[in-house]
Amino acid sequence: MSAIPSFTGDASPYGGGDPYADYRTAEFPFTRYADLADRRLGAGVIAANDEFFAERENMLKPQAAEFDPEHFGHKGKIMDGWETRRRRGVSAQQPHPAEDDHDWALVRLGAPGVVRGIVIDTAHFRGNYPQAVSVEATSVAGSPSPEELLADDVKWTTLVPRTAVGGHAANGFAVDVEQRFTHLRVNQHPDGGIARLRVYGEVAPDPKWLAVLGTFDLAALENGGQVEDASDRFYSPATNTIQPGRSRKMDDGWETRRRRDKGNDWIRYQLAAESQIRAVEIDTAYLKGNSAGWAALSVAAEGSEEWTEVLPRTRLQPDTNHRFVLDTPAVGSRVRIDIYPDGGISRLRLFGSLTEAGTARLTARHQELGG
Repeated sequence: MSAIPSFTGDASPYGGGDPYADYRTAEFPFTRYADLADRRLGAGVIAANDEFFAERENMLKPQAAEFDPEHFGHKGKIMDGWETRRRRGVSAQQPHPAEDDHDWALVRLGAPGVVRGIVIDTAHFRGNYPQAVSVEATSVAGSPSPEELLADDVKWTTLVPRTAVGGHAANGFAVDVEQRFTHLRVNQHPDGGIARLRVYGEVAPDPKWLAVLGTFDLAALENGGQVEDASDRFYSPATNTIQPGRSRKMDDGWETRRRRDKGNDWIRYQLAAESQIRAVEIDTAYLKGNSAGWAALSVAAEGSEEWTEVLPRTRLQPDTNHRFVLDTPAVGSRVRIDIYPDGGISRLRLFGSLTEAGTARLTARHQELGG
């Protein structure tokens, strides 16, 4: 683990106006990866030892934390995050909490994967944020209960050692542990509040599960697909196009700014492994006056920049799911969709199966990660 240089330390009391005006953050290079703790992937905060002031589930809300200075309940100020009560010592002679006293929450990742970075955001927690945080991870098959995860025989690996954090700030930590994890234990020392938790990394699917499925979506985030790069992310991230389910609103897809030149926009994807693509879906759901006009699809081998077009430039309709059956399966491990001239798509689905070489590579990688 290495801390990302950022603003730390105390935050000033809220002085009115824009509650984010004095918010501290920094550029975190690992945010190019997907958020493994995204609720859309199925992530959840499954247990916490204390959530007196604010519920643990708030940490995984997709939107930025909100702050209403007048919002109070019968327990006190209502915060948009996870907040525990103030810890106390054991007696009047020892009023302060012990050095090891801390609060914890168990987080189930939406998809097992390799963690590349973590953001512990204390937005609006100015005088009630934790003094320090730490994060541990484990890999447990199936759907373990909190009691099973907390059993003595479960091995936890430290991703973020106990580290001081700042209030009303995005505290980022780069992680360099080459293992596959399914759950995290987030600790705050000794108590306090965390507004949001983001866990950025690469999905590491189970090759046995994919083999049983046979035909599946090769680009899907939950199956190990990922976005390599995109020409434009002005309105929304390209990773939205490989999220589970259909889009439910306009910003749940990928939309670019309006082009004023003669170029076009594109996304490059890395598939789960080398695959045979047999069918394609390009969905423009909820993109009505701003959907892409045309789209083309190309494939390439691992590490190659030689692209082979498998779907020629084809007219797209607004707010429509387009389906294409390929006459010949397209083999590759990378895919590029080009849209013309700009606009957006909500989802891209690439149906097919892994090749023998792809299965072998994915299986070897799974074993390397301790799966």
